[in-house]
Amino acid sequence: MRRIAWQRNYAFRIAVSDIFVVAASVGVTQLIWFGFESRQLAWNISLTLGYTAVSLIVAATWLFVLAAYSTRNRKIIGSGTLEYKRVADATLRMFGVLAVVAYLGEIELARGYFLTALPFGLGLLLLSRWSWRQWLRKQQEEGAFLSRAILVGERLKSVHVAHTIRRAPGTGMEIVGAFTRSGTTSLNLYDDIPVLGDFNDLLQGIDDYQIDSVILTGADDIGPIDMRKLGWDLGEREVELIVAPALTDVAGPRIHSRPVAGLPLIHVEYPTLEGPKRFAKRASDIAGSALLIVLLSIPLLVVAIIIKATSPGNLIYRQERIGRGGRPFGMLKFRSMVKDADDQLESLLDAQGTSDTPLFKVINDPRITPIGKFIRKYSIDEFPQLFNVLFGQMSLVGPRPQRAAEVALYDDIAHRRLIMKPGMSGLWQVSGRSDLSWEDAIRLDLYYVENWSMTADLLILFRTVRAVVAPTGAH
Repeated sequence: MRRIAWQRNYAFRIAVSDIFVVAASVGVTQLIWFGFESRQLAWNISLTLGYTAVSLIVAATWLFVLAAYSTRNRKIIGSGTLEYKRVADATLRMFGVLAVVAYLGEIELARGYFLTALPFGLGLLLLSRWSWRQWLRKQQEEGAFLSRAILVGERLKSVHVAHTIRRAPGTGMEIVGAFTRSGTTSLNLYDDIPVLGDFNDLLQGIDDYQIDSVILTGADDIGPIDMRKLGWDLGEREVELIVAPALTDVAGPRIHSRPVAGLPLIHVEYPTLEGPKRFAKRASDIAGSALLIVLLSIPLLVVAIIIKATSPGNLIYRQERIGRGGRPFGMLKFRSMVKDADDQLESLLDAQGTSDTPLFKVINDPRITPIGKFIRKYSIDEFPQLFNVLFGQMSLVGPRPQRAAEVALYDDIAHRRLIMKPGMSGLWQVSGRSDLSWEDAIRLDLYYVENWSMTADLLILFRTVRAVVAPTGAH
């Protein structure tokens, strides 16, 4: 299925789903508060209006705002966080405007109506989008709903783009091949990606291989005039032109395009976590950790009793980790190993030949207790870190908390991860945990630091719940 066809198909499915979700949200809300009885709206205008009419107006407005905010734009659906962010922004602002209109018009709306419809509807919308995205991933794994793409540019830059696209799941792109300056077809560009020809063969290659997208990675041989002609030719073929700048690991919200004298200049914002942003993150950490401590108090007490009853030693294991700004702190865990386990670590690492390896883990660790194996598998041993979060040493979401020996191996780039507090969860946890290599763990942490947002934190927490329920890579 060609790019435009499958994207339209997918966007249509989401649109139909949005209609059902919005209708269900306002319909269930009305039933909860008013049942099937006819309830009139109280306001100062002589026009009689019931809550059924209000529900229809809210639903229609909601769907209009979702469309106006381009939440089903083909360039954002199916990957990244921007789709979720637009859905949340559209919903929150729509309800905010309705609240202001009700206040200024002195319309006595039932507060419970909006307090129920807003979280219920927003939650269902996000869940619906996430469910469709999981369906899309399965289709793409089977070779459907993919855009056939080629890389055009210098070999080194094209290899970097190919590697980046290949390692990121859910891009929806199938790299068919590459066109380079030399066009040496006897050598693959990267893995199984062939070189299909040189720049002069580009248009013929697009037709022959039924290409949907052309990714321009950068080439000095393609001048501004040739670039404009290429754009015209691609437009006639309805082929998407994608320019891949040399920037890496920069998320969409930090990038802004501004045309200046016909030049599409790209502006990149620097990551900041000060002022209101820092306050918002700290406030969410305090509220979230305190709420979880209260909700989980009884289960955690049961776990504590079992640990204490099944093996000798302290209940809580305190391990020194490096926090924000390089300051050490004591990270708390439920003890999952036998007493004096640290004294055995060096000999076990020597035995498996990984004593000098970062992010070291003992394979089939004999020090782990039976209950320890269970609480590690489901990350229950991490729950005491809620107190680290409450006391300001950690965050609910952040970079991986690492040992001093691991931080000593950082280069200048990796040190940037220390500008944020380490997290109980993060991209590292929902992307493989112990199965990650040292390089991938650092890359994910740096990506999080460079592109932090409250929306990203919420998505990571959602994915964390799934990773805990169906754990992979936990040792």
